Amino acid sequence: MTARRVVVTGLGPVTAIGVGSKEFHAAQLDCLSGITTISRFDATGLPARIAAEVDLPEELVLSRREVQATDRCTQLAAAAVQLALRDSGIDLDTEDRSRVAVSIGTGCGGAESIEQNSRAFIERGLTALTARFVPMSMANSTASWIAIRYGLTGPCATPVTACASGSDALVAAHQMITAGEADVVLAGGTEAPLTPVIVGGFARMKALSTRNEAPERASRPFSADRDGFVLGEGAAVLVLEEASHAAARGATPLAEFSGYGRSCDAFHVVAPRPDGACAARAVTAAMRSSGLSARDISYVNAHGTGTAFNDAAEAQALNSALGKDASGIPVSATKSMTGHALGAAGAIEAVAGVQAIMHGVLPPTANLDEPDPRLDLTVIGRQPVKADVTAVLSNSFAFGGHNVVLALTRP
Repeated sequence: MTARRVVVTGLGPVTAIGVGSKEFHAAQLDCLSGITTISRFDATGLPARIAAEVDLPEELVLSRREVQATDRCTQLAAAAVQLALRDSGIDLDTEDRSRVAVSIGTGCGGAESIEQNSRAFIERGLTALTARFVPMSMANSTASWIAIRYGLTGPCATPVTACASGSDALVAAHQMITAGEADVVLAGGTEAPLTPVIVGGFARMKALSTRNEAPERASRPFSADRDGFVLGEGAAVLVLEEASHAAARGATPLAEFSGYGRSCDAFHVVAPRPDGACAARAVTAAMRSSGLSARDISYVNAHGTGTAFNDAAEAQALNSALGKDASGIPVSATKSMTGHALGAAGAIEAVAGVQAIMHGVLPPTANLDEPDPRLDLTVIGRQPVKADVTAVLSNSFAFGGHNVVLALTRP
């Protein structure tokens, strides 16, 4: 029996630096920052008052009735789906919709709906709650809403693994296709965490950068003077297809999703294992499942949050897994521009990895003024780098110790 291969045929990024594949790619190469002073709520009094906010184009905004019935995380994902379908050229009217699946991860789910309704209930009582509160706030609402909107009756999944949710959703989609459950999957992640309580909660953990006077320079992965990550919102959906299905409809694969690796640190609920040993196992597993060696890797899109512990553990993991070849493999951190979109981050960064393969250009890392010499990585600075890109690893190392590494290759 011939193995079922998985290819990427459409990209739908919704980020603070660009909405749409072309816009997102151009912004990366220009090393733009999407981080600004928070405008979605009054952040006065919080230690961190900056974030990466998305400005949705009018044509991607849902109708007023739909907005009233959904959380912002669903609205961002809905835009990402529209973009991905358009980019892929797939016509769902000609597809067997029982063979089309949905896999959308999230870390916080309907956080804004939970926070707003909780406040209303405490202040004004039961009748202040919207009757839609429960379906708006459920983590699986986004995936189910998309399935309902497009009439997709294949499998529908919502991985919730903190910052690895988007990558885990892509893994789930890969499994659906290789197991024969689906021929097409709309897969990715979404997050809308810019609320007072969530920003405040991360600030109380001292996880966030407090460079409030220079927002665009606050996210500094792998820099010696990094002081924490910057929260962001966003979404990304990729159209994944079984290779022969894509060929039959005349689609041109953008990349092949050739394998993945996963592990758990089983160490601490928010801190990574300092030695990066389990994250290294995920990197090794991703290479093994895709038939790659360290010498085959053209580029690593790092988890790269900009916290002291995460960057150090990731560097340890890469050096352990890639061995003597690690120093020659370029690494960069998308979060330096987009902020950390939690459950959407892995999917956004997978888009960046696919685009590196498509265009033969490695994206930069913003604000890398003084690379931390202790990390022993070849981190790309402020300028993109032209390269022959044949294989990319995309890392997601999450709270809870969830490690997910995706392997993307030239089709």
